Amino acid sequence: MNLILQACDVLLWAGLLKGLQMALWPRLRPALGDYAYPAAYPASLLLFALATWYCGLFRVPVALALLVFLVLGVWGIRRGDYRIREIRGLLSWDAVFLVGFLFALAVRFTNPVIGYFSEQYMNHAFIASIIREPVVPPLDPWFAGGHLTVYYYLGHWLMGSLAIVTGTPSEVAFNLVPGTVYGTAFVMLYALGHLILPRWRWLPLAVLLLVPPSVVWFLATGAGIYSAFQETNWIIPGGRVEFPVFSLFLGNVHAFEIAVFNQVFLIFLLGFIWCRWRRLDARGRFGLTLLLGLSVGSMPLLSSWDALVHAPAVALFLLVLLLSDRDRSTFAAAVAVPIVAFSAYLPYYLDLEPAGVGGIGWGLPPTDPLAFLAVWGGFLAIVYAAVAPGIRRVPVALAVAVPPLAAGYTALAVLLVPLAYLLLRRERSFADLLCIAGLLVLALSEVFYLQEMLGGDYSRFNTVFKFYFDAWILLGTGALLLAGGWLAGRRSVLPEAARKGAAVVVAVALVAAPVALNIDIGRGLLGIDYPPAGYHTLDGFAYLEATRPGEAAAIDYLRTLDGDHLIVEAENGDYGYYSRISSFTGIPTILGQIGHELTWRGNGAWYTGRPAEIRAIYEDPERTLALMEKYNATLLYVGEPERERYDVRLPDRGLRLVYDEGGVRIYEWIG
Repeated sequence: MNLILQACDVLLWAGLLKGLQMALWPRLRPALGDYAYPAAYPASLLLFALATWYCGLFRVPVALALLVFLVLGVWGIRRGDYRIREIRGLLSWDAVFLVGFLFALAVRFTNPVIGYFSEQYMNHAFIASIIREPVVPPLDPWFAGGHLTVYYYLGHWLMGSLAIVTGTPSEVAFNLVPGTVYGTAFVMLYALGHLILPRWRWLPLAVLLLVPPSVVWFLATGAGIYSAFQETNWIIPGGRVEFPVFSLFLGNVHAFEIAVFNQVFLIFLLGFIWCRWRRLDARGRFGLTLLLGLSVGSMPLLSSWDALVHAPAVALFLLVLLLSDRDRSTFAAAVAVPIVAFSAYLPYYLDLEPAGVGGIGWGLPPTDPLAFLAVWGGFLAIVYAAVAPGIRRVPVALAVAVPPLAAGYTALAVLLVPLAYLLLRRERSFADLLCIAGLLVLALSEVFYLQEMLGGDYSRFNTVFKFYFDAWILLGTGALLLAGGWLAGRRSVLPEAARKGAAVVVAVALVAAPVALNIDIGRGLLGIDYPPAGYHTLDGFAYLEATRPGEAAAIDYLRTLDGDHLIVEAENGDYGYYSRISSFTGIPTILGQIGHELTWRGNGAWYTGRPAEIRAIYEDPERTLALMEKYNATLLYVGEPERERYDVRLPDRGLRLVYDEGGVRIYEWIG
């Protein structure tokens, strides 16, 4: 796919995001005032996700959701809400969005490949499946006859719907997702800084750019950037540590990565309530209640792990708000938020098939304190500096560290000290609340874990993986707001004009850095070889044309087919060059990556039955047709991996050869 077509895709995608934002902006003014303009970026995405989701539920084209925004836009024009002079004064928000969008785009431009070394096959499969057949619940591309009711898929639904409306192919849309998330998160973090800090308002953006101290150490000792990321990734035994900028470079487009924009939006809404609630009239409070309900209600579908953190946090926040402002409208808001949140996606919960989590465990060995500080030392240093005056005034509270130290939980003791002093404060800032939430998440993750399929040394693998990521956003944002408060209280060295010039230089450098430094993640990893020519692209499949041209052409052919197809392809576990046809095309297969399905669906008869029957389809001509009919399979794919995996012997009747090029054969079931 040439760069001109990719540029058109980018412009259409960004244009749609801007159109959605502009349509919703005037309607947010009663609640958010001057902050309605930036908040309309994430709010419009959540509203678009909700509208398209219901389109899919009722089996009507998702593009009809645009009518909602068209009506809002026309209404705004008729009311005179769009005044050029006013909009010119708001363009700085668009500039911040554009910096985040282009930075992430540049990262993906230098690392565009949709490969099998991580979760990219799975996440592209979801998006491609939704683009191919946008119905709710979406089809599970890796489990014939199944749906994604076993997984939190709203982020993939949102991005797939954006791709449908703009006509963006999935392999490019995949690499536009991080730009959408980063741009939206950037503008909301800047809005949060603008709300709370008199100067250094950009500082909260750094939570999406900073790395743990261990990365700096590994780089200083000669490791490459990917090696430094990976060493940090596995620095805590039995867990996985991932942070936003690593997720961006890795390019998974996983559910929890997409959900970052909503996490940041929720944090901003809570900050706005903390600062402005008492000044709002009834209409403003009503609008803010709806926005908070929409954000909280979208969270379980975007990433259920986030909901486990933020739903209790919001409940406690509303309780504190209610105790401090016992107004009738405050009570109504506290009651309405969970009702709105649950009602928005009620059909989702009725269809949900939860699996994978078997309860709460505890008693695992404590985290190595040095490894823990190698991840969290930077943010903890800021928080300790913030509570240092309290430690000097009330040193007796340090006793909170004694029990965990006696039990050998040194990392927990390190967390409990600042947590105790923040809780002892008579007056707390919003930054304090974020730090308290982040410290609590880390402290609970040190003692408890969610019991999943993984056991033994990896029993808390996902607990560390997902909850640490949420804690990074909470604790990191809070710590940076604390740091911003200190810096804002000091005299500026540079005049205002120089500061603005420096900001422009930094923004340009940030956007240019990924391309200029040619930071490469994944080349040669697990034996994958990417061609040097044409590697800078947004086309996640471009490498296939050079490395596997026969498969690339066959995939192009399959993507032209209309109708409700289901394809048979080889199954061979996870994280290898299998399940690639269903992933690249969105056409469901009998069984894709079996480990993922095992996590989602539990161990049933399918676990042994489906792999055996796929083998029989390829190797037993007498059973091929009957088994294809059993799964409603219409296509049978035979490429190099299938020939390597199976002794392919197909019947001489009931199958029609519809494609035979480049070492790939595709048959159609005719009965």
